[in-house]
This record gives sequence, C-alpha cells and structure tokens, in this order.
Amino acid sequence: MHENIATTLRGPAAVAATAQDTGSAPWDTQPYSIKRHGISISNCDAEPVQTPGCIQAHGALLVLRLSDLCILQASENTQAILGQAAPSLLGKSVAAVVGPEGELRLRSILATEPTDRNPIYAFTLPAGEHVAAMDVTLHTLDGVVMLEFEATGRSQSGKSTGPVAPGPRHEPDYYAIIKKTVARLQTMGTVQTFCQALADETRLLSGMDRVMIYKFHADHHGEVFAESRRSDLSPWLGLHYPAEDIPKPARDIFAKTWIRPVPDINGALAEITPLLNPDTGKPVDMTFCALRGVSVMYTEYLQNMGVSAGLTMPLRRDNVLWGLIACHHYSGPHHVPYELRAACEFLAQVGSLQHQAVEDRENAAYRLKLEEVNQQLLTLAAQEGGLASMTDGSPSLLGAMHAGGAALYHRDRWWRVGQTPDEAQLEALGQWMVERLDASTLVSPLYATHSLAADYPPGAAFAEVASGLLAAPLSRSGQNLMMWFRPEVQKTVNWGGNPHDKPMVTGPHGARLTPRRSFELFSESVHQQAQPWLQVEIDAAARLRALIMELVIVRAERLAGLNADLARSNEELDAFAYVASHDLKEPLRGIHKYAHQLMEAAPADEEGRRKLDGLMRLTLRMDSLLDSLLHFSRVGREELTLEEVDLNEVLADAIEMVGSRTGDGRTQIVVPRPLPIILCDRVRVREVLVNLLSNALKYNDKTAKRVEVGSIDAHDAALRQGFPVEAAGQTVYYVRDNGIGIAPRHFDQVFKMFKRLHGREEYGGGTGAGLTIVRKLVERHRGQVWPESVAGEGCTFFFTLSATDDI
Repeated sequence: MHENIATTLRGPAAVAATAQDTGSAPWDTQPYSIKRHGISISNCDAEPVQTPGCIQAHGALLVLRLSDLCILQASENTQAILGQAAPSLLGKSVAAVVGPEGELRLRSILATEPTDRNPIYAFTLPAGEHVAAMDVTLHTLDGVVMLEFEATGRSQSGKSTGPVAPGPRHEPDYYAIIKKTVARLQTMGTVQTFCQALADETRLLSGMDRVMIYKFHADHHGEVFAESRRSDLSPWLGLHYPAEDIPKPARDIFAKTWIRPVPDINGALAEITPLLNPDTGKPVDMTFCALRGVSVMYTEYLQNMGVSAGLTMPLRRDNVLWGLIACHHYSGPHHVPYELRAACEFLAQVGSLQHQAVEDRENAAYRLKLEEVNQQLLTLAAQEGGLASMTDGSPSLLGAMHAGGAALYHRDRWWRVGQTPDEAQLEALGQWMVERLDASTLVSPLYATHSLAADYPPGAAFAEVASGLLAAPLSRSGQNLMMWFRPEVQKTVNWGGNPHDKPMVTGPHGARLTPRRSFELFSESVHQQAQPWLQVEIDAAARLRALIMELVIVRAERLAGLNADLARSNEELDAFAYVASHDLKEPLRGIHKYAHQLMEAAPADEEGRRKLDGLMRLTLRMDSLLDSLLHFSRVGREELTLEEVDLNEVLADAIEMVGSRTGDGRTQIVVPRPLPIILCDRVRVREVLVNLLSNALKYNDKTAKRVEVGSIDAHDAALRQGFPVEAAGQTVYYVRDNGIGIAPRHFDQVFKMFKRLHGREEYGGGTGAGLTIVRKLVERHRGQVWPESVAGEGCTFFFTLSATDDI
C-alpha cells in the first residue's frame, strides 16, 4: 500500500524519468495506468490493455472481495457517479452503495448465475438527488466481483434514447428487432451478402453513422469486407489496413469478449483507487469490463479518422477471430445503454454462428464435387495398384481442385499434371517441404500458402506457375508428397493510408509511435501471390491424404501377407526341387547302368540296339536337366556373400571359364572401358557373366564373332529410351553380341525354365536353364535383366545390380 501511494505522488514526469534511467517501460516496476503512462507508449503490442488501471469516466467501477462483498477498489469518479467519494468507500460493504436489497440481489445472482468472465445485468439503481439512474452489471474474475455502473440512457419520462420498435410501446422491443434481423440473415446465400446484411442491420440497431465488417487476413492485416454508412460519408469498402492498426493485444481481447463500447472518444478517464488489489497485490484485470479504459493510441487513431464514438464486436469462427463489426459515429458522443448493448452483443454472437453456416452453404456444391473426385481417385488408384494414376488418369488431382497444376512424389520419382515447376525445382521444393514438416513434427501436416516465395525465396523463380502451394505428406516420414499449385495473380491492393508508414512524433516524454493521420487511398501492386486456398479445399486435401494413407497401409498389409505366403511357397518349391532332383538322380543312374550293360551284351537285332542307344541318350539328357534343376534350387536357397568386388577381375575369370570357345582366333571379346567396383556376390555375378558370355558365343552364326561387355552410368542410363523405370538412377551393365538375335515376341519366353527357341541339338544343345538362372541371380541382387535385339543382327542383355547389406 505504501509503495502504491508513493508511486501516485511521484506523477508522470518522475515515472518517465525512471523509465529513461532503467531503459525499460515505466510499468515494469509499478502498476500501469493509461492516465500516467499511456502517452509514453512506443509499441502497441507491449501495452497492457487488459489491465489499463483506468475506466471510461461516464461510468463507475467497484471491485469487491467475492467472499464478503467488501469494496477493495473503486474508480476515482464515484463521487460524481454514485454520490460518494472513492476513499470513503474502500473497506465498506457494497450495501453502502446499492443498499441492503441491492446486496441481497447481488448475492442471489452470484449464487445462481454463471458470472465467471460473463457480465450479467443485476438491477437498475434508482436516481438520487444528484445522480442519475444507473444500470448495474456484474461479473467475477480471479476471486473478485467487478461491479459496473452506467447511466440507463432513459429520460425521466421513461422513454429511451435508443431506436424504438413499431407499436404503442415506449421501450424498444429488442426481441422483435433481433428476430427480424436473424430471419433476414438466414436468407443470405453468400458470405459477401451476409456480411453486407449484417452491417446494415447493425447500423439500424445501434444508430451509428458507419458500420464495417472488417475481415482479418492470414498476416493479420484487415480489409473492409462490407460497409453500411451515412450517405454523406466517403466509402471505405475494399480498403485494406495494416495489422498494426489493430495490434495483437486488442485482437486477443476480442477473441474473449463480445463487445467494446466507447461512447465518447474524447471522454475523460477515471483511475482505479488503489491501482493494486490490496489482497493480492496485482492490478485489476478489466478484460470483460464494458467500462475498460481506452488506449491513448486507439483514441488518437479514431480522432485522426474524425470518429467521436465507437462500438466494436468480434466475428468468430470456432473461437478464432475472423473479423470485427466496427461501428463509428461522427456527430458527437453516442451512448449505448446496457439493453441496446446486450442486443448488439447477441447479434454479434448470432452473426458468428450464422457466418460459418452461410460459408458452408456457399461451398456445399464445391465440397461435394471435391469429395466425389477424391473417391474416384481412390477407386482408380486401388484398381491400378498405384498412385501414378492420380496424375495420368481421368479424373486427375486437378479434377475438381481449383489449381493450375499438381505433382505427386511416389516411388522415387515425380508425377506431374498441369502447369508445375520443373523436376529440378520440384526436387528442391520437396526437400524443403520435408524439412519443414519434420520441424513441425507433423502435428499439422498440411501446408497452405498463397505466397510461397515469402516462405521459400527460391519459389520466386517459378512464381508464375506456383505462387500458391497446398501440400500434404503421404507418409509419416514426409518423403512421399502430394502438391497442388496456383499461378501468380498480379493485383492492386488499395490501402487506407500507406501501410509502410509508421510515423513517430515527439511528445512530453520523447519520441513515440502515433497513429496515422492520413487515410488517403494508397495503392500498391502485389506480385508473387495467388488466390488464397479456401478452408474447404484444405479440408478436402486433408481427407484425401487420410484416405490415401489408409489405402497404402491396407495394401502394404496385404502385400506383406502375400509376400510371406510367396516366400513360404518359394522355400517349399526350392526344397521340393532340390529333393526331387537329388533323389531322382539315383534311379536314373541305375537305368543308365542297365542300358549300358545291355548294350555290351550285344542284342540280337539292330532295332533293339537302336532303342537301347536312345534310352542311354535320354537318361543323359534327363541327368543334365536334373543337374540344372538342382543348381537352380541352390541359387534360390543359398545366401549371398556381399563384398566389394572389382568387376574387371570377375569378367576375366568368366572369360577364362568359357575360354575353349574363344580360342579359335575368330572370336573377339571387347571391354570399351574398365568396369566399376561394386558391392555384390563375386561367385554369383561371375555365373551371370559366364551364362551370358556362353549364350553370346553359342547363338552366333558369324564367321567373326564379337562380344562386347560394358556398363552405362546412371546419368546416361536415365536418358535411354526403353529402359525400365526401376533402372533409373542405377548403373546398367550389358553383354552385346553380333549373333542370331531374338525376335521381340520371344523376349519373355527366353527366361522360362527349360525353354529353348531352337531344336534340342541345334547350336550345341543345352537344357534352356541358363537365362532362368541369370534372372534369378540378378533378382537376388535386387536388379533387373532385359534384352534388346533384332533378329539376325545380334542381341544385348542389360542388367542391374543393386545389392545392399540388408539382402
């Protein structure tokens, strides 16, 4: 208490001097009061608007202890408003002001009504000898009762100064007025017409000269979205105002309260006595007080606009501030008594609820179309077995979404439709997006912006096609992405005054920020911006993302089950092939032995000898087939031994193993450039090369045989036409010959087990298992093998080896 008295005696000059000495705001070390410190504000966002220390002097405020209704604090103007000086009221029961019956009424309300942060009309205090009749409202907050007193606005004859409803009654029928207003609002089909009707009805109800529906944009700057005004006033419809015009502390309060009356912009302020609650030592929180003192910055702002009185109400959506109903009066003070204020407050609440409903109706057709196309996309993806159909199918990602292009990163590549950045730009943008999503821990995984270059400066290079971006990750890692793009829309924005001008003036306590004095039209051209994404579009993208992820998860689970079944089946088949080929060889050797013995016994005739000779030949062929089958089963069963291998050494071993076919002096094996060192199974890769080299030499009818073995690096391979998509980004190896070639229609058949395209004894015979084993070994290395050939001109077998340690 002593500290508070000392502070009071020091006055504004001493307070300012202390602030300059310490380099901090004067209210950092003492209670804030608009009357003392308001003129020294240098930053609107730092002003403690919830605890202004003052009220508007047309009313009075008492702060009561909740437990016993003892008066703890009082506004300094109670003598003029209530007929009793503030110091004389401190410590007394509230009955000293409202009488015993009033105290009982207050206690009844506190016991039965929801008063926490909720101002409620209590009663009207009759007029006294020197004071007018007062409407009394109360609410509770942090253990105290806030009791506000305001003139009723009614004359001695009982008539109201507010608008009067039709009929013989003297008092306005606010119920009938609001009922008519709500009925009109319910007929509006668009947000624009709804806001215009709301502005018209609010102006009619409040009696103010101008009513604006003030819409906040994503960067918190405001736009006059609808306007109802006196005919002689200049129109402000469509003007934009900087975010600083309504700073964050003010926006925060409007997210909590429903009405802010300022009946006289030039009215006096009354300070609270004492400034600190003597029970808690804290300043009184006036967030929910209709009488809460008005910031000097705000009053100067309105004075610069020629406004003499104001009334402001929020428009909220899901408890988020969408905009304001801003009412201005120009012809002197304009008192809004409690009953009228309550009607305006109710209208703001109804308007907030109906605003969402109107927007939902306006977007209903669009939402249904988006949902319909999303379902078609999911059906198409399920049928095609992949997400690529969303960009090259019908419909595509652009089927309903109002966008210029779309891109999908899936299976390690970009799929695009419409106008999008190029792949290099998409790659960089995708990496930035993944990092951004990682930073947000995917709490809100969607990213939407109508000005991508503001967040991602490299985006300026492709702003023409992608100033707007709506992106959604399709996996928890964020690696798979779905994006929609909107092109740049160059436009001119009309500002109410220069938004870049933050004037400073020199006041009694030095330079400080002051509101703009010029509200003349200021236009600027806006670049690198697209049409903003609607909430219905963001919601549709979120639902499509969830459906895709569900589809991918279900398919992954199904594939996992199929792979497990297939793995078991393969193991059983390999085991069967091994056992069958191994066990069949024993009786086969017996058949061959007995046929040989019969041959040596010199059969009676030539026909018997011919049959025995055929039997021996067949047993030898069957033995060869069983050897191939046994080898194939081992290829599938044995683990790979991975190591760093020089393929040049492996090729040299392979050439040596087929050397008997290359020593005729007419066969040439060419290696254009050294092969790389890679991670692979040396023995298995050597077998691949042996089989391919053997085939290249065997199926060759040229006098001078030529075989080329080489590799194509990942960059050159990516540029080759006809290569499988899965081979992109990998080194491709090849074995090329100038032999008889293979007709394209036989490409699939050559890899089938025991499948030969020629007669049994042609081109040296064989079992037809070589290429089957080659494909098995390549696939064990997670690679692919495929041929290119023209019959009669030679053949090239390409293959990749993508082995890793987790094979």
